[in-house]
Amino acid sequence: MRIRTLGLTAVFFLALLCSSCGPSIYLAQDFRSYAPNHKTVAILPASVSIGMRPNQARNTSGEQMLRMQQQSALDFQYRIYSWLLRRQQQQHYTVTFQDVALTNSMLRQANLTDVDMRTLSPKDLANALGVDAVLTTSVRTSKPMSDGAAVALGVLVGAWGNTNQANITVDIHEGGAGALLWKYDFVAAGSVGSSPETIVNALMRNASRKFPYTPPKS
Repeated sequence: MRIRTLGLTAVFFLALLCSSCGPSIYLAQDFRSYAPNHKTVAILPASVSIGMRPNQARNTSGEQMLRMQQQSALDFQYRIYSWLLRRQQQQHYTVTFQDVALTNSMLRQANLTDVDMRTLSPKDLANALGVDAVLTTSVRTSKPMSDGAAVALGVLVGAWGNTNQANITVDIHEGGAGALLWKYDFVAAGSVGSSPETIVNALMRNASRKFPYTPPKS
């Protein structure tokens, strides 16, 4: 009986933790005035910030951290692109998504660095890529993944380990004036490290249902 009670208690706390991590969504009131004119959206490499404990930071060089962040940025970009392509077949979004290989090639040709992508306006980025809107992603995580290959995320499968948290923001800005059209904030916490694939699956499972370029229901 005691074991069963402990099990029910663990489930309760997991459910409470999950409910506290619900997404926050913003949609511009005038979004529908922009949407009919949008044909192509570019998905940019993510901006990734990885937290480390002091002992991890001492054993990680600046070059290693930079490589980890750059690889994670591309991983997130590719996986969000793949997710939206698959979902597009079901939701019939009113826009297409620029191939991320083309996006990255155009960014290189324009000599736009990671710093430039964080400091340039969405309008300038959209103009450089020849698209109607840009989708940007920001990921902040409290710990690196155990294999050091990308960012980390806690998955809600256990309640008693050291927790990790990932704060993810997805924005869509239109390319004309650079106005913010859609903002999706997602927080996940738990006790098991994970990969960008798992993070994106958790993020996009919810976000793709609320994606703004969905045709109105008749």
